[in-house]
Amino acid sequence: MFRKILIANRGEIALRVICACKELGIKTVAIYSEADRNSLHVRFADEAICIGPPRVADSYLNIPAVISAAEIANVDAVHPGYGLLSENANFAEVVETCGMKFIGPPPEIIRLMGEKEKARTAMKSAGVPILPGSDGLLGSEGDALEWARQIGFPVIVKAAAGGGGRGMRIIRNEEELPNLFNSAQSEASAAFGNGDLYMEKFVERPRHIEFQVLADEHGNVVSLGERECSIQRRHQKLLEESPSVVVTPELRKRIGDLLSTTLSKIGYVNAGTVEFLMDETGNLYFIEMNTRIQVEHPVTEMVTDVDLVKSQMMIALGERMDAVLHGPIVHRGHAIECRINAEHPEKFTPSAGKITTFNPAGGTGVRVDTAVYSEAVIPPYYDSLVAKLIVRGKDRPEAISRMSRALEMFIIEGIYTTIPLHRRILADPEFRAGEIDTKFMERLLAKKSE
Repeated sequence: MFRKILIANRGEIALRVICACKELGIKTVAIYSEADRNSLHVRFADEAICIGPPRVADSYLNIPAVISAAEIANVDAVHPGYGLLSENANFAEVVETCGMKFIGPPPEIIRLMGEKEKARTAMKSAGVPILPGSDGLLGSEGDALEWARQIGFPVIVKAAAGGGGRGMRIIRNEEELPNLFNSAQSEASAAFGNGDLYMEKFVERPRHIEFQVLADEHGNVVSLGERECSIQRRHQKLLEESPSVVVTPELRKRIGDLLSTTLSKIGYVNAGTVEFLMDETGNLYFIEMNTRIQVEHPVTEMVTDVDLVKSQMMIALGERMDAVLHGPIVHRGHAIECRINAEHPEKFTPSAGKITTFNPAGGTGVRVDTAVYSEAVIPPYYDSLVAKLIVRGKDRPEAISRMSRALEMFIIEGIYTTIPLHRRILADPEFRAGEIDTKFMERLLAKKSE
């Protein structure tokens, strides 16, 4: 077992890792910026080291500062959480070079899956279905036009090194292409330091379905089923659930088996999420892979009773999958997660400030992952996530009813949050009927303005 782990992250995911470590008897080291001095992840870690001022570039993204903290604390391993440095292959490489274990995939695999066009090529060669698209990166505006004509409009250009909707543009005709191609390239370059783009066929009303996988260091890969992540705004997920109402047991097994074979061949290790779009006829197409734990991992934990963070650590210790999971994956009931963000529920503007009242929901089948408390200050420098509210019910209707009740009982005052928005989503007839896709939020918000 690891003696001591540094958590290269902040907020609720840092606290989540601390919880797993405490249960395994592992000492923890938190890092924090000056703005996070009073955060709960700092309070509950065994040690805490300040690594810089509030800006992420000067603290949480400062690799030399993070590595220095790990060396000073004399840790055995580093857990990157999600976001920040979690998918930075250079960071993983430095961790390993310094004699510490990186709790995640090998750097070369992070690099492969981080370059989306290379990931598409790798998946395509293994037989995983992908959307029709450009054969490699787009060399120029003219190259983009040729591919668009071949694929057929509408198409979408995406940043090869991107995520979060940045460097992404939907192009519906030839006239739009020049301006949208150039703006996507500029945005990608500014956001990621890499302006490379590739192109895919654009699916008008897709569902966003993702599969959670675990892979040990001995070539064993298992799929823990899917999550439905179609409730999004500007490509940012708001609500996730498992299982998806449109994924049949046969499709779940077929995709799970295919991913197990494919990821074993490429040498994937640790936790990962493979993301797909599903078209209106039920076909799944690979879009990308996230080589880390996901924000929405509790949804899978609730329906499988598998602790994914503990599993990450056991895999990093070299354990085989049968020792990690202790038996076959069994899915029970239905789970839903609502991301409670510090944002105005209608304007979607950030809402930093002091929380004056904090009363998280509780009761049967309810889980809250958070690192805030009454009188905590939400700083303006970081992601707006305040808490994750997760419920499980015996089926989807019970999960919806339980989440609706929990949202009513979740009180946060002093800042705006997205709780009222989630209550609207849960009450919507389309959502309750499972008739959702990535355009759902546009339709929901339009209803109020009619």
